[in-house]
Amino acid sequence: MSGGFDTRRFKAMERAGFNRIAADYDDAAHLRASLQEALIAAAAPAPGEHWLDLASGPGLLARAMAPRLAPDGWVLATDIADGMLAHARRRLGPADGPVHFAAADAEHLCLADGRFDGASIGLGLFVFPHPERALAELHRVLKPGGRIALSVWGAAGTVPLIERAQQCIARLLPAPKVPRPSVFRFGEAAYLTATLQAAGFTDLRLEPHDFHCRFADAGAYWDAFLALAGGATEALSRLPAEMQQALRAAVAEDLTDLADTDGYHVPASTLIATARRA
Repeated sequence: MSGGFDTRRFKAMERAGFNRIAADYDDAAHLRASLQEALIAAAAPAPGEHWLDLASGPGLLARAMAPRLAPDGWVLATDIADGMLAHARRRLGPADGPVHFAAADAEHLCLADGRFDGASIGLGLFVFPHPERALAELHRVLKPGGRIALSVWGAAGTVPLIERAQQCIARLLPAPKVPRPSVFRFGEAAYLTATLQAAGFTDLRLEPHDFHCRFADAGAYWDAFLALAGGATEALSRLPAEMQQALRAAVAEDLTDLADTDGYHVPASTLIATARRA
């Protein structure tokens, strides 16, 4: 990235933010349960395989995938946010299967070439400032024929779960001097396909997956957004308390068209992609 974008500062903010929300991210996992199930089905992990889960966070995918790899396989959960991994380790139970943890930058993996049968990234590719580097690293550590399975947010305009909060922030706060990369850029199927192909992956398959979240009130929606937003949550936490409360109150205006008799019904679109290393 160029144009004044500071990748070190960006990564530090993301790390701090995701460490901050580790427990909340885990607690809100039920909102995205259908997406996780669909991603694991697409990944199709098999007994005896070794998998790498990038941007693992509190280990949601890793913990769900591990029993399918038993008894001889395992999954390595990695994340730049070590606090997320510490939370995942605490949540690991005897029935979760073989999960190992390592704090790691996805763009610079200290792992051997050709080590893994598969790799997963759940709602994480768009967080990397240089996703092409992360994909190159995945290609390197996968065995020939190894599989990749990932999920990304859909295109701009299809993810009210994230966009309504972003709209509220844009209304109340000045624009950042250096824009953050869009979390929706990989929601364009052609762009995601081209990015994976450029990294050397073949046999690409993309499937849309839509889900909905129900919130009793606008405050519950705002909390759910903060439980997902990583670096943005960290930045918002540094605002004066009065502005934080103003944002929480104002977001109801951005949710008006999604209101019903029981609160708010908020949709989200995603893409699930699978591919192989040639």
